[in-house]
Amino acid sequence: MRQDREEPKIVYYTDPLRDDFADTMIRGSTPPKGFTYIHKNPVYRFFAFVLYRLLLTPILYLILKPFYRIRIVGKEKIKRVKSGYYIYANHTAKLTDAIHPTMVSFPKKSYILVNPDATAAPVLRTVVQMLGGMPLYDDFRLKKECIRAIHQRVEEGNTVFIYPEAHIWPYCTWIRPFLDHSFRYPAKTNSPVFSCTTVFTKRKFLFKKIPKYTYYIDGPFYADESLSVKERQKCLRDQVYAAMVERSKLTTYEKVKYVLAEENKESVQ
Repeated sequence: MRQDREEPKIVYYTDPLRDDFADTMIRGSTPPKGFTYIHKNPVYRFFAFVLYRLLLTPILYLILKPFYRIRIVGKEKIKRVKSGYYIYANHTAKLTDAIHPTMVSFPKKSYILVNPDATAAPVLRTVVQMLGGMPLYDDFRLKKECIRAIHQRVEEGNTVFIYPEAHIWPYCTWIRPFLDHSFRYPAKTNSPVFSCTTVFTKRKFLFKKIPKYTYYIDGPFYADESLSVKERQKCLRDQVYAAMVERSKLTTYEKVKYVLAEENKESVQ
């Protein structure tokens, strides 16, 4: 990776699977009474359409896309797929990770598997859901409903966006290890799987402290149907991880450097 003159901020981590640096200050994972994933109310569906298509989509393309200098490479790969599909991405930002799935999957609607904290407040919960957020609660009943909703959305021809790293590490330039649990969804139905890797490059002019965002799409990935579901989900995970690691090497700007805490202790001793 090319080193820029600007020194990156150093952040020490202890567990790449569980550490979270989002700092959202939002806490609350208790599922609300009567919570549902698939809304059939026509009024709700109308306002969801207005919010997603008539407000969010234009804002992304007219304001946020040029501000973040967002570029999508390989979108033609997903355009060839007429059915619904899954996209797995690295989790590197609070705002852009919430909105770029809409740009990547357009014109399909993108549903995003989110942490329940994102739906802690009642009003926020409604907005997040209307924009495609699907909180995965620990509650057994709701977890089963969420999984059914995930499969239904893909069957309807939509996109389900998943961040297998689970936690946000802002501007992280490398791919953290992640488990294969979330790959069970496409493994059970043999649905197409893609990876979407965020790569950062330095700006030469305005807003130099905000990197340019490039999203690289790879796939589709499939697993041999003769394998068991457990074997298929591992196969899909390994294909996605390998593609993301390879794409992450294209990063040329490191705004934040994540260092294993034990390495820091050794250097001090």
